[in-house]
Amino acid sequence: MNPPNSSGPAFSRYRWVICGLLFFSTTVNYLDRQVISYLKEYFCTPVAAGGFGWSNTDFGHLTAFFTGFYAFMTIFAGRFIDKIGTKLGLALSLITWSIFGMANAFVGSLVQMHIAVRSLFAIGEAGNFPASIKTVAEWFPKRERALATAIFNAGSNGGAMIAAVVVPQCLIHFGDALGWKMAFILTGAGGLLWLIFWFWLYDPPTRQKRLSKAEYDYIHIDDEVAADAQTGDTAKISWVRLLGYRQLWAFFVGKFMTDGIWWFYLFWLPDYLEKQFGMTKQQIQMPTFIVYGIAIVGSIYGGSIPMTLIKRGFGVYKARMTTMFLIALCPFAVLLTQYFGDVSRFGHSAAALSVAMICIGATAHQAWSANLFTTVSDMFPKKTVASVIGIGTMAGGIGGVLVQLIPGALTDHFKLATQTAYLIMFIICALSYMIAWLIMKALVPRHQPITDL
Repeated sequence: MNPPNSSGPAFSRYRWVICGLLFFSTTVNYLDRQVISYLKEYFCTPVAAGGFGWSNTDFGHLTAFFTGFYAFMTIFAGRFIDKIGTKLGLALSLITWSIFGMANAFVGSLVQMHIAVRSLFAIGEAGNFPASIKTVAEWFPKRERALATAIFNAGSNGGAMIAAVVVPQCLIHFGDALGWKMAFILTGAGGLLWLIFWFWLYDPPTRQKRLSKAEYDYIHIDDEVAADAQTGDTAKISWVRLLGYRQLWAFFVGKFMTDGIWWFYLFWLPDYLEKQFGMTKQQIQMPTFIVYGIAIVGSIYGGSIPMTLIKRGFGVYKARMTTMFLIALCPFAVLLTQYFGDVSRFGHSAAALSVAMICIGATAHQAWSANLFTTVSDMFPKKTVASVIGIGTMAGGIGGVLVQLIPGALTDHFKLATQTAYLIMFIICALSYMIAWLIMKALVPRHQPITDL
């Protein structure tokens, strides 16, 4: 094991280069994931009109199966990455999801085949967040982890923004019959370029020659325990033992209650705009691009709030939970989405006002997510972070499965009144965060870092 470079500059900022790599891997992750939402209209077009003839429920089943496999595999992905390390683990994840993402272009029109390939695609996608959060825990002091997480997590918005442009353009340029295939192929192949930079620029801090000794010391400035250095990063901790900690269940609840909301915004926002306002493929590009673009700002700003509070004397956990409480208030704006979306009342402004409410909800989710992820590295030793993230992400996936099934069933049930279906969904979106915060606070009322693992 080589020590950090003591002959380099007195202080470097190489950790932010690593954060940039994580941002782009997350961008690719969400770009490939988001493709399917812009293909729903074509997939649900009757066969006689040239589409696949799927129902809304079929599409809900497709996204639910993806979410379910994603959730299940995150447990094993976290354990796998804890064992082999972040460098190889994240690379293998990206290769897997890229290959199966492209494979989606060759399975025809049967929903069962798309479900099968999309489920395999989820196996690769499941590794991105456990690996990224573990990397942040290795590369950043606790005071900066929420901001670093917010920055890389903003890649999810970046990927969604790119998809909002690329996928509709594929359909427009190549035509629906070929365009849906090209969307899968181009987005899947593009992500493989990231591997070049990952293998060139990334190594753990203990083996990174570009890292100065001063920055290495800064990264570890507020570590509370040195157990990882003594036992090794690959020491095995059983899942059963992890499940005995209330801190894990707080994270579990936070993910279960809120992850599905973001998945709803990802997979169903284009459909909402089409059904509520009659938008075409060309017209939905701008509002979806705006929603995900504004959410980037919220993600990064939300991650910076705890740093401000810590500088004012708040403890790490108090700063984190205070920030999350304030963030949990913001999604209540989503309750007004359908009110402002009433074209008979607000005319041409209805779509803009409705999208503005969704922007607030999406932005709040990204800010919430950045801080929620960081509660794990605040309280668990680094060697367990990927495993805990995997368990929590599984919980988020379970919640996501439920959220994916609900709009499919509702929009089929309320075919003549889709406004009612989406009103129910927006009520769920508005309330989930505050309920999650209250349960988390009840489980872990004060900062309780785990020192016995």
